[in-house]
Amino acid sequence: MGADLLTITLAAGMGTRMRSFIPKVLHPIGGRSMLAHVLSLAVELGGTKNIVVLGPELEETQETVVPAQICAQTVIQTQRLGTAHAVLSAIDHISSHDGNVLILYGDTPLLTIETLRKLTASLDDGADIVVLGFDAADPTGYGRLLQDTDGSLLAIREHKDADERERAVNLCNSGVFGFKADKLPDLLSRIKNDNANGEYYLTDTVELAKADGLEVAIVTCRELEVLGVNSRQQLASAEKIYQCRKRSEVMEGGATLLDPDSVYFSYDTKIGKDVLIEPNVFFGPGVTVADNVHIKAFCHLEQTQIGKGAAIGPYARLRPAAVIGENAKVGNFVEIKKSTIEEGAKVSHLTYIGDARIGKNANIGAGTITCNYDGFNKHFTDIGEGAFIGSNSALVAPVKIGDGAFVGSGSVVTRNVDKNSLAVSRAKQRQIDDWGIKFRRMNKSTKVKKQESS
Repeated sequence: MGADLLTITLAAGMGTRMRSFIPKVLHPIGGRSMLAHVLSLAVELGGTKNIVVLGPELEETQETVVPAQICAQTVIQTQRLGTAHAVLSAIDHISSHDGNVLILYGDTPLLTIETLRKLTASLDDGADIVVLGFDAADPTGYGRLLQDTDGSLLAIREHKDADERERAVNLCNSGVFGFKADKLPDLLSRIKNDNANGEYYLTDTVELAKADGLEVAIVTCRELEVLGVNSRQQLASAEKIYQCRKRSEVMEGGATLLDPDSVYFSYDTKIGKDVLIEPNVFFGPGVTVADNVHIKAFCHLEQTQIGKGAAIGPYARLRPAAVIGENAKVGNFVEIKKSTIEEGAKVSHLTYIGDARIGKNANIGAGTITCNYDGFNKHFTDIGEGAFIGSNSALVAPVKIGDGAFVGSGSVVTRNVDKNSLAVSRAKQRQIDDWGIKFRRMNKSTKVKKQESS
């Protein structure tokens, strides 16, 4: 069992390159904010206390920045004077903590739990400071990890302050640090801002620690893990990397993606075994898919549960609180919202089902809609087991269709229909002989008169 862990996530950056009214760290990757991705790692890692450092413009809304399901506290960095200054905003928490401290960043959402466990393990094994480094394809702009001949870390030099020899180093600083809590306050108190940016760098703790005889370790990871998001282009790059991970995870779990690059998942998408997903399918947050489901092309799903053996699409939209039962069918151009489609029921084409229950083995004909909204309130439609709703029917809620009942095609149903009964609500069909001949003759005559007058 490792030492108690305090995590501090720095999220005070303005993110001006995003050109957005939304704080940078709240932009989403895989359906949730970058900050939430990082905080979820902190929780999974076992952080006994998790702190988020925010900028002053978020002080009034700080309670809404951290997702409700994630246990974290916020502190405000009143001035942006560098990374060490940001960490100092949480000094009260650091000083009262007995264990390890991990410094994370709210705009680095691709870190993995395996890498962070390596950092905390290094601290537990005796390091006083551990730095997360990576080999950069292009190190321009990154701080360099300067090592002694034996490979030990001597210092971290920011790019602007590095000389030509130091800039030739490819091993770079990710910004992620681990510290023994009892060493950090003193190190922070001695950091100066005599550098090109006039800022207080957290990286200066390395040289100070080496001078004190403390043990400084390096843990490395892949460059993609520590991609920082500072622009819309980098946001798109991070999304692409994240989606590649999720697609691999889903396929390794036993699902088939016919065209993986065209399928998009959310952070919490759960896919069962032997699920077949056709191209161009989008999963919003909150979707759970059981085994042996077939999701056809061009479907959009969010906050939805799909039971075993169900078939969805193509071109289906499942909105929040849609529950699709085992072996049910939701066909092309069907929209389901806040409704339960029970086992074996079929909603095959061109239909809207909202605020409803479709009973076991019921059949909903093409063009049917549940009229659930009266302009002020939503109302419920209940369709019983084995019921048959004819095509192009409008069910005006609140209304109940009994088990085994039939609704004739083209009906507008405004009253309950009893079990095993037939409801028909439409005008009696009439036939007017030769009406078409008279209609065409009349219109041709009118057209000739218009041409003559012009």
